[in-house]
Amino acid sequence: MARAEEIFFDQGVLSCTLLFCASLPECYVVPDLAEVLHTTGQLEKRTDYRIRSTAAMVFPVMMRGGLTDPNGGGVAQVLKVRLIHAMVRNLVLRASPQEAVALRERGLALPVVPALAAARGGDSMHKALFAHGWDMARGLPCNQEEQAYTLLTFGYVYLRGLRTLGVGLDRDDELAVLHAWNVVGHLVGIRRELMAFTMEEAEALFARMQARGRAEMLAPDPRPGLADALFRNLAGVIPPAVAKPFPMLLSRRLIGREASRDLAIDGPVPLASRVLFAVLLALVRTIDGIGRLFWKDFSLARLVTRVLGYHLLTQLLMDQTRPLKLPQGLLDQAHGMMREWGSDRRAPGWLNAIEDRFTVAGPWTGPARS
Repeated sequence: MARAEEIFFDQGVLSCTLLFCASLPECYVVPDLAEVLHTTGQLEKRTDYRIRSTAAMVFPVMMRGGLTDPNGGGVAQVLKVRLIHAMVRNLVLRASPQEAVALRERGLALPVVPALAAARGGDSMHKALFAHGWDMARGLPCNQEEQAYTLLTFGYVYLRGLRTLGVGLDRDDELAVLHAWNVVGHLVGIRRELMAFTMEEAEALFARMQARGRAEMLAPDPRPGLADALFRNLAGVIPPAVAKPFPMLLSRRLIGREASRDLAIDGPVPLASRVLFAVLLALVRTIDGIGRLFWKDFSLARLVTRVLGYHLLTQLLMDQTRPLKLPQGLLDQAHGMMREWGSDRRAPGWLNAIEDRFTVAGPWTGPARS
């Protein structure tokens, strides 16, 4: 657990970049998961709120002592998520989920919960869920498999993203990260047989879950709308116009062609942005290969993704006018962690100086930086 926390702190801004551009998009690939998010309107209408809510769970979990120290806030935040999942199940089914489970165990046909058109209207999430309806032949909303899949997006997809960027961890460190998120899964209530304890197990389980999800498509497909809302929000905090498509282009690379097609983010991008991104990637690979001959921890890929992550982090998560919904003590800890993320501990000093130039104001000194 301690090693996983240290890795999260060491990767810092890069961890947040992968959360935005890999973990969250992969969450929307499974149609049932996307349908619940679409129903609540939390991404199309409240994208930044959804992003901050996710961070409000991830940060306390991965901060030092978050799950192991009596004063850590990770356990409370995870249990809060578990209660939210229970609320969603009860509201969508308009009854106790245990009743549906009992019917299944008795071999009886599962009923369809009809949509309530008369109950629709307004921006209330609970009204939208209550009125939605549900075909229980698809399984329960927020079920074990969907939760296990989401868990893999925080552990496995994050580690896979580091590999894709050429800054992957060694095997023991990968096992530590997977273990930490399995502890989160235990607190959420996920069964052990739906957890993965190695990258090989995680890759196979993740692929099976995606294949099963794709086999049960919904009409209309909610996934493209969710992805569009996410990437419009991310593009909005990137200052240069030519770089605004970079989060989406990075996501394409991190999640692969099939998932990109699922989310409809594989369409045309302005030529200048596409060429600049491709040249930048090629340049990064070349310089990294040469640089590591002289500095073991040299990584231009880390610098580039940290610069991108800096803008996403400060604008979306640390805006003083919209603070993360955390108890003040946890919020203070998060701010302290962000201040320490102002420079890359593993990079040479001159590389940090280059990063400071691109982030305009130098190392971050507090939540008001923009």
